[in-house]
Formats: sequence, structure tokens, C-alpha cells
Amino acid sequence: MRNAIARLLMLAGLTLAAPAHADGEKAGEFDYYVMALSWSANWCAIEGDAKRSPQCDEAEDFGWTLHGLWPQYHRGWPAFCPTVAPHPRRSMTAEMADIMGTSGLAWYQWKKHGVCSGLSAADYYTLSRRAYDSVVRPPVFHKLDKPVRLPAKLVEEAFLKANPEMEPDMVTVTCRNRMIQEVRICLSRDLTPVPCGRDAVRDCSLDDALFNPVR
Repeated sequence: MRNAIARLLMLAGLTLAAPAHADGEKAGEFDYYVMALSWSANWCAIEGDAKRSPQCDEAEDFGWTLHGLWPQYHRGWPAFCPTVAPHPRRSMTAEMADIMGTSGLAWYQWKKHGVCSGLSAADYYTLSRRAYDSVVRPPVFHKLDKPVRLPAKLVEEAFLKANPEMEPDMVTVTCRNRMIQEVRICLSRDLTPVPCGRDAVRDCSLDDALFNPVR
């Protein structure tokens, strides 16, 4: 029956698409990393305020926060990989809050993505911080004093100008609710910028994406 269905699909000119990701892949087997940097003020407007996240407290001044460092295949990505590595202690996740916004996000990123890195929790967090520190985050965005609307392409161009070793196909900008959401940068295992795979390189095409200033 399965062969018959496959033949019918071929005759119809259709193909069975491979899944974007599947859970339970072997830890440590991946092609590169995607580092996702989230603009905190926009994340707070979209969902953080509703969650009463401490990241969104007006006493904080978060700009680009580290959403995560994600093991990636050239097509698709692993998630929730089985691992014998011990889970991080609370003190370890708390230490990541200065760049990730909350310790809860640090824990979730380990549980979903870090376990697929093949590293211990401590080494995964160390690598994540190294990745975050390896990229120059353009200071111009911190100078905004009011919300602005801008082409998403300008955000990418600002990162490329601040990081001349990067090429356009190594950086992508995402939007959500017509706001700039994230800048995602593709990195090798040793954190050298590399071209993104097909499913990680899709840019936001908005010409008037909202960009809120640092709170």
C-alpha cells in the first residue's frame, strides 16, 4: 500500500516533504548552530508583558537578548535529544539570566536544544555565552528614544556593517505581529559565521516593521 501511494504521488508530480524536525535524534549529530537574538522590548510587547516576565520590568534595560543557541541540520533541526548529561543546577540557569532575560528561558533552551549539542549543561551555557559575545550588536538600536517603523532589511544591514566578517546569507531577520522579532546568525561548531541552510535563511520582508526602544 505504501509503495502504491508513493507511485501515485510521483505520477501526480508530488513529493513527500521531509519533516522540519523530529524529536529524539542522537545528541551531538548536527551541522551548525543558529544563534537567535531577540529584541527584548518587542518580545515584551508581544508576550512578555502578558506573562509578567521579570525581563520586562522597567528597571531592566535589555536590548538584544540570547533566545538560544540551536543545533541545526542543513535541512531541519534536532530537538529534545536523549542525553545522559545531568540537567543544569538552578545556579547555572540563574547565571544566564543577564543575557537571556530569565533563568526559565535558560532552562528551557537546555531542555529542548542544549541536550542535542552533545555537551554538558555547563559547557553548553559557556558556548552560548561565547557565541553571544562573539557578535557585535549594533549600538544604534539602543539609542532609539521612541518607537520607529523601518524595513526589516535595515536591521540585517546594521548587523552586517557591525560584523564585516559576515555575509548576507549568514544572517536572517524574523518578524512577528508586524514587529522585528529576532536576528538569527548561523555559526559553525567553533562559532565562525557560516551560510544558513534553506529553512533558516528566510528573511522578514516587511518595509514598516515596528521597533520599540529599550525600556
